[in-house]
Amino acid sequence: MIVKRVRELLEEYLPEGVRFQVGPPPREELGDLATNAALVAAGPLGRRPRELAEELARKLAEKRELFRKVEVAGPGFLNLFVAPSYWQGVVERVLLAGADYGRSTLGAGRKVQVEFVSANPTGPLHIGHGRGAAVGDSLARLLHFAGYQVVREYYINDRGRQMEILGRSVWLRARELAGEGISFPEDHYRGDYIIEIARKLLRERPDFLELSEEEAVEVARDFALAEILAEIRRDLEDFGVHYDVWYSEKDLYKRGEVAEALEALKKAGYLYQKDGALWFQATAFGDEKDRVVLRANGEPTYFASDIAYHREKFLKRGFDLVVDVWGADHHGYVPRLRAALAALQIDAQRLRVLLIQMVNLLEGGQLKSMSTRAGEFVTLRELLEEVGRDAVRFTFLTRKCDAPLDFDVDLAKSQKSENPVYYVQYAHARLASVFRKAEEAGFSGEENYDPSLLETPEDLRLLKLLDFFPQMVEEAAEALEPHRLTYYLLDLAEALHDYYTKHRFISEDRALSQARLALAKAVKQVLANGLNLLGVSAPERM
Repeated sequence: MIVKRVRELLEEYLPEGVRFQVGPPPREELGDLATNAALVAAGPLGRRPRELAEELARKLAEKRELFRKVEVAGPGFLNLFVAPSYWQGVVERVLLAGADYGRSTLGAGRKVQVEFVSANPTGPLHIGHGRGAAVGDSLARLLHFAGYQVVREYYINDRGRQMEILGRSVWLRARELAGEGISFPEDHYRGDYIIEIARKLLRERPDFLELSEEEAVEVARDFALAEILAEIRRDLEDFGVHYDVWYSEKDLYKRGEVAEALEALKKAGYLYQKDGALWFQATAFGDEKDRVVLRANGEPTYFASDIAYHREKFLKRGFDLVVDVWGADHHGYVPRLRAALAALQIDAQRLRVLLIQMVNLLEGGQLKSMSTRAGEFVTLRELLEEVGRDAVRFTFLTRKCDAPLDFDVDLAKSQKSENPVYYVQYAHARLASVFRKAEEAGFSGEENYDPSLLETPEDLRLLKLLDFFPQMVEEAAEALEPHRLTYYLLDLAEALHDYYTKHRFISEDRALSQARLALAKAVKQVLANGLNLLGVSAPERM
């Protein structure tokens, strides 16, 4: 990881705390890397930038194993030309590390909770939930790979008004199936899945309609909750998403966490009574208005549950960082929750919220709509069955999560280079084919190789990308942006496909063949490592 090496070297010569940049120069002829270190450090050192740059250039140029040339440019920029031997050495570094290449100690074992999807258990998961699942799960994989101790969690909203509406929806459909004429409210859940749940409930509990309305609705609610949660679990498992914790909102209340959190806010002096309700003084911490935590009828709000839940995460389970993956329609909740944490004397910066923008599903030129209550939505299950898990996951991660995403079903199913997941997976499968042919040609894969033979521009392009992988992992983990992996893999696949069209991995030159096969093995390994972080398979054949 050459950028990290350069940073470490410069930090030896510069005052502690000086922040400088190291990255590609604006033009390729200016070298492999450029840095403004001398410009930003000159002031604290009381030096002239150009003079300091020349001194740093001399020191760096002594590291001949890293640099073939170091130049000073303009008022004090440094242009670094990396030695070919450094790039060529990356093959051995990849092959020695194998599946651990790119693994980092960045997280230093700090505890991180990633809470994602957490859809209300009132219906099947739709494709918007699927995008949140892909982002959350890939982020958890990435953070674990970067050295964090990660817990994946699903928060089950299993109490409150939405659960009551769910129960009544099933109860009404059951009465309808039993031959009773009913008037179905507009604000109830209207999807076909409600009818199927009601039908199953009638088969298992044909007597439940004889109960009082209150009891029957409660039975219908609990039955529907169990059925829908089981389906959500199956969908997520089939999507390659596994949770460490399924956290019940009901249990939050049973353990007294909500009452305890409100009492803590009361003692801190941030709760007050108005219009019969209990309010949190969120404006004291920058929110646009104060928020109700206890309604006039004594019922806690969802916000009260959220406060208690996050207080428990930080103060009782001891997470250093909490990452919530929410739908974009929850953006207004972020400042109020941060305000509550600040009031509880919890550093609000320890909470990071990723907002998942909507998915526009395109199929045959038609835009599909999604409305959970009306039952007019495309489920995650339907998309998985039509397109396949790999294509769905990869496509969901081809854009930053807070940007809207157009999911073209026809493209995702196609086997052509315009399909990004096919393009990357085919690069891996293409290399697997190379090794099958190499075995037929008498190469065992264990031969010694001469890395200095990897000297063409196409060799160097691949080598530089391989060297960048660990840095990219750390940057993506720090930024909480797993989509950077897809960008990287597309670049690596493009470089590989270009290499394949210009060079032969197996030729009459045995020494060159051995070197190129070693490079191919390294590229194949990094493709597999990256795809694994996305939860996408690395096929041997396509």
